[in-house]
Amino acid sequence: MLLKKSKLIANQTVQICGSKSISNRLLILNAFFNNIKIENISDSQDTALLQNALQSQEEIIDIHHAGTAMRFLTSYFAIQEGKTKILTGSERMKQRPIKDLINALRDLGAEIEYLEKEGFPPIKITGKKLTKNFAKIPANISSQFITSLMLIGAKLENGLTIELDGKITSQPYIELTAKTLRNVGIEAKFEGSLIEIQPYKNPESSSNVIFFETESDWSSASYYYSLAALGKEIINLKSFKPYSYQGDSRVKEIFWDFFGINTISYTQELMITLSPESFNYPEKIELDMNDCPDLAQTVCVTAAALQIPFEITGLETLKIKETDRIQALQNELFKIGCITETTESSISSEKFFEPHENIYIETYNDHRMAMSFAPYCILQEITINNPEVVEKSYPEFWKDLKMILQ
Repeated sequence: MLLKKSKLIANQTVQICGSKSISNRLLILNAFFNNIKIENISDSQDTALLQNALQSQEEIIDIHHAGTAMRFLTSYFAIQEGKTKILTGSERMKQRPIKDLINALRDLGAEIEYLEKEGFPPIKITGKKLTKNFAKIPANISSQFITSLMLIGAKLENGLTIELDGKITSQPYIELTAKTLRNVGIEAKFEGSLIEIQPYKNPESSSNVIFFETESDWSSASYYYSLAALGKEIINLKSFKPYSYQGDSRVKEIFWDFFGINTISYTQELMITLSPESFNYPEKIELDMNDCPDLAQTVCVTAAALQIPFEITGLETLKIKETDRIQALQNELFKIGCITETTESSISSEKFFEPHENIYIETYNDHRMAMSFAPYCILQEITINNPEVVEKSYPEFWKDLKMILQ
């Protein structure tokens, strides 16, 4: 997709669909208890794949690139007594480790086997009743492993206690899970390194339907913060709350502190305004993004476009995402004039230079690579290869982007 050099149209309003993270958590809980009505559900491919998998009667479930679905469904199917499921996915999915989650589930008594490479999908799950109520799992891995366990806790007759071992990664996502559980009437406590989930007291036949309006996705909002920073015009976004439990709502602070984008909240309208203010850029951006790693690409591209030196740490989980995001970022930032140095958990700018005229951004089957580089068209014409990857989290992105550019 060719994005010609563009200007941002001032004061446009974009409606972003519901949070993928919240929608997927609610779908699993509703599959258990069948009393949740979800409004403003995510229209992402990941959410659609999860919905289809939960409804499927097939033994083999192919979740393609959807890492969230792979992790959540592993625990879900582990407690479906008498059912056997094979979970598989794309070639990249078969390279994404799942061993720590399966070890924890096996400790609870789950019956799961690897069908190809040890520690990786595809896996065969034989559902059974789990009576044990304690699991220990490394905390410096994907928070989705931990969430996967949390979501089945209330369905276990003895509840579940999870001990997190080591430094916690993406803690806001764990807190989001605990908050979501509490919102649907499940007792969930997260203190220090312990998580405690109580059995759900409402019967499955409960007529007490819980209505849950899903807040829009802050990860998706981040690309508009980048556009506002580069295009210097106001953008309005719906439906966002002034106080959010989504970890990526930290984008408000980051873009205020380093790029001068003020977030103005309108509580009744559930709308936020991104307002560029007069601002002196910092000499260097230094950020630990351990609690919001999905924002790293957006921040790096914005900083590189404005030629602000940066050092981003806390990115341990980026190497096991849809692609090795640290390596992918290094490759593509070079194309927009930024030489970087990387480690297993960090990326920093070393030098800026004038980029070439014909810029082709590879997306590596990663939706965030496509969307994080798109705002660069404010400065220069750019081509995004395989733009359809945005369907994973934000299918309407290119349509919405076109609406606010001229």
